[in-house]
Amino acid sequence: MGKVLYSVTMSLDGFIAGPGGDMSWLAPYLGPNPEIDALQRDIGALLVGNRTFRGDDPNRGTDQEGAFGGTWDGPQVVVTHHLPPTSMPGTTFVDDLERGLAAAKAAAGDRYVNVLGADIARQCLELGQLDEVLTIIAPVLLGDGTRLFSQPGGRNVRLERLRATEVPHATNLWMRVVR
Repeated sequence: MGKVLYSVTMSLDGFIAGPGGDMSWLAPYLGPNPEIDALQRDIGALLVGNRTFRGDDPNRGTDQEGAFGGTWDGPQVVVTHHLPPTSMPGTTFVDDLERGLAAAKAAAGDRYVNVLGADIARQCLELGQLDEVLTIIAPVLLGDGTRLFSQPGGRNVRLERLRATEVPHATNLWMRVVR
């Protein structure tokens, strides 16, 4: 079975979305990133939170709309309390994280399940199911918004650095969750 990876771009001050879920801040930092391009070949399925799935896409209305700048083509499982009345090709909607994670793992096989969404990543961590975190750090300060990780009352989660790479517009920081 493959690993569960939370990949995300964040501001230097720890926000993955601006106030109200605004993602427009991200557009200047979406340049080429060879590590992310290579990662996509290793992803078997996406596990996506509802807010992320229905959220503000900085590429909305362009040919780069969607996960990974519109280049993702594969199964995605969306965890939501509001199941849509109609289905979407390549997308499975579930109302339970554990069922969603099981479906994404089955679809991914021995490849990564890539988590998109801070709350879904936090819940996977609580279940002991998050293996790795890839954070693309953009050189910008947002000051407010959705944090990379937020746990009411706080929580110390130990991480081990696997590697760090620089690209012209960001720094990739790959970590393993220490259990």
